[in-house]
Amino acid sequence: MPANSVVFGAGGFIGRSLVAELLRRGQEVAAAVHSGGDRLTRWLADQRVDTGRLTVVHADITRPGLGLPEQELGEVRDVYNTAARFAFGMDPAEARAVNVDGAVHVIEWAAARPHLRRVVHISGYRMAAAGADSPDYARDGAYEASKREGDAATRARARELGVPLTVANPSTVIGQGQYVGLADLVGELWRGRLAALPGGPDIFLPVVTIDYFVRFLASLPERQESADNTYWLLDDATPRLPQLVALLAEHMGVRAPRRSVPLGLLKRLPRALTKADPESLSFLSTDRYDTSSARKFAESCGLEMPPVHDALRGWADDLVAARFGRVRAPRAPYGFQQVGEDRTWVTGDRGEPGYVFLHGLPVDADSWSPVADRVDASTLAADLPGFGRSAPARQSHDDWLSALLAPVRSRPVLVAHSYSCGPALRYALRHPERVGALVLVSPAFLQPASSWLMRSPLAVPVLRGMSAERLAGSLGLPHDGYLEGPVADLRRAGAAVRVVAALRSAYGQRGALRSALHRVTVPVELVVGSQDPLEEPGVLPVTEIASAGHYPQLTHPDDVARHLVPVRERAAAR
Repeated sequence: MPANSVVFGAGGFIGRSLVAELLRRGQEVAAAVHSGGDRLTRWLADQRVDTGRLTVVHADITRPGLGLPEQELGEVRDVYNTAARFAFGMDPAEARAVNVDGAVHVIEWAAARPHLRRVVHISGYRMAAAGADSPDYARDGAYEASKREGDAATRARARELGVPLTVANPSTVIGQGQYVGLADLVGELWRGRLAALPGGPDIFLPVVTIDYFVRFLASLPERQESADNTYWLLDDATPRLPQLVALLAEHMGVRAPRRSVPLGLLKRLPRALTKADPESLSFLSTDRYDTSSARKFAESCGLEMPPVHDALRGWADDLVAARFGRVRAPRAPYGFQQVGEDRTWVTGDRGEPGYVFLHGLPVDADSWSPVADRVDASTLAADLPGFGRSAPARQSHDDWLSALLAPVRSRPVLVAHSYSCGPALRYALRHPERVGALVLVSPAFLQPASSWLMRSPLAVPVLRGMSAERLAGSLGLPHDGYLEGPVADLRRAGAAVRVVAALRSAYGQRGALRSALHRVTVPVELVVGSQDPLEEPGVLPVTEIASAGHYPQLTHPDDVARHLVPVRERAAAR
């Protein structure tokens, strides 16, 4: 299949999104990857992109000819080079191989295409900074210096060969899957480790969204006036760094630092203290950039940037959903919402869910994802305040649950696990008209208080220091990757303390909850694993899942879902 366009670096964050945009525009696209072609096609499938017009080819831009047969891709008109080696602390030779030599090789390869219309090269917004025309590897570091050298080399070689070239200079490109650069600072803020802001009050770290950026890139070859032009792509409305951090802190429900460290001092402090790579400090600047030509071109194409404050909040949701690249994000919709007095991590349908899932400890709302994927109606789940990704609680869990369910218009099946069985039971007592049925899975108040979390004086430091594999073993769970998320959350400031305190406090409520179980008027179902029996059997009829322990929703999601579906059907028939 002949390709109209080829994208080098198609497996990267920008490259894969550009491939998706070109395919959506109906183009025949060759995605050139060094490796990982299967990862690209899986990602495109997850984005529901039709890959019928896609060809994946393997290329190595560090080699003259790119490692491609001479006659391959002879019909290509548009060549996009999104390939780059981005890392701090690189060896200069490693950086130059891709960012300088590789960029020139792409120009030379493109010059031999008989139908070439345009080469679009991705550089960077710091090309406008002082000294950009004289890269210094000792001063700038290998990444920044190689990008500057590559920018000049690409332009020079394109002039020599008469290649029509357009250069796009983006700032930090934000969107789902972007976990480097500014994302590192957001990660420190999220974990409670950002004690002070780097630089002064006027530091400007501009952003541009990935969707806008790739639409701009895809439009460039279609307009003759973009040939031999350079465009700076960034959102001029990006808040200065202190305001940007404050915006994200408020959204995520964490505390923003009030102090800052002057850039000059920051450069002199040891890396062990600053936790910042010296190369990253070159991006801390008050510089502004001329975006007029990019804005004019975008207007002519009908492109409009999304509101930057909303884009930043959405990106923060994406970062936290994936624990900054440690886990795969859950199915959207997800994100931080205000629930009563608390910033809360919420996933799913808050309007008319068929099921509402409440998690136990020390896991989070994602522990219900395997079951939610198997039931027959929409679902709502949230991290309890103080746990998982939610902010520390300002209200009781009972008041929080009432606020969470206030917008719900359906009568869902309320499904709670372990610790959350208490708040769920009390809600059903207060609001029986709003609950179709109540399902208590491994209810902690009916089981022996035998957990080491209840007994050990070292529970907090042990819990905070556990690896995902060790935590899985202590909970009787397979180490399948899920616990990477909860483990990352437990290392946030105060998180492990809150988990242990909540479990110990709940122990004192066991008698009251056992009494309440006999007064609830909505249908109640108990579900336990055969390896995690109730302390007082016979309280109510119990569904026992064979071979399951305390977390059947994780180990036996098919069995749990098969039980829940008829519960909802019976509730709907009432």
